[in-house]
Amino acid sequence: MKIHYRIGALALSLTIIAAGLLHSAPRVGAAATGEITGSIKLDGQVPHQRGIDMSKDSTCAQTRGGNLATAENVVVGANGGLANVVVYISQGLTGEQASVVSAQPVKMEQKGCQYVPHVVAVNVGQHMTVLNDDKTGHNIHPEPKAGGGNNAWNKSQVEGCPAIDIAWANPEVAIPVKCNIHPWMRAYIAVVRGPYGVSNGNGAFKLDNVPPGTYTLTAWQETYGSQTQTVTVATGKPASVDFTFKAK
Repeated sequence: MKIHYRIGALALSLTIIAAGLLHSAPRVGAAATGEITGSIKLDGQVPHQRGIDMSKDSTCAQTRGGNLATAENVVVGANGGLANVVVYISQGLTGEQASVVSAQPVKMEQKGCQYVPHVVAVNVGQHMTVLNDDKTGHNIHPEPKAGGGNNAWNKSQVEGCPAIDIAWANPEVAIPVKCNIHPWMRAYIAVVRGPYGVSNGNGAFKLDNVPPGTYTLTAWQETYGSQTQTVTVATGKPASVDFTFKAK
C-alpha cells in the first residue's frame, strides 16, 4: 500500500510541476507578431493605358455598358499610388515561418470579360478559386515558367460553371494568366512563402502576422519589375516601408 501511495504522490507532483511549466512558458500567437504597412508610389508621368476593343464578343461589349475597358498593366490612383503591386518577404523567414499557409480566401473572377483582380497573391499550397461571372464562356490558361515546378493548365469555364479550385506547389512571382477566347484578358498570380500583401487603388499595402525579425521585403510590379528593402519587425509593433517606382 505504501508503494501505491508513493507512486500516486509522485504522479501528482509531476502533474503539478508540468502544469507550472506550461503556465510559465511563453505563448506565441497573434499578439506576438507584428505587421508591415506602407505605400507604393509612381514617380513620373502616368503612362497611357490602351483601350480594349471587345466588339468581337457582343456579350463582353454589353457588360461594359458603353464604357471602354482599358489595360491594367499600370494602375495609378489620384494621389500617385500604384495598385496591383505584390509585396512579400523574400528573405529572413525560418523554415517553419515560411511554411505557414494563409487562411484568407483568395479568388479571381472573370467579370466584364476581364480578370478581377488583375493581380492576386497566394502562399505555396494555398487554395484559390477562379469564378466566371459573365454570360459567356472563358478559357483560363496560367503559364508558369518551364522547370519551375508549377504545372501549366488550360480549362474552359462556361456561364454557370462551378468554380475552379487550384493550388501551386512552388514559389513563382509571377505566373501570367490569359484567356484563349478573349486575348485581351490578362492577369498574374504571385505564389510566395510567408506573409504577403497587394497594394490597393491608393497604393497602400499591409502584411499581417509577421514574426519579429529582420527581413528583405520585395515589391513586384508587372511593368517596372522588383525592388527590395530591409525591414525590422518588433513584437506586436507595426513596421512601415514605402516603395517608389520610376515611370518609364
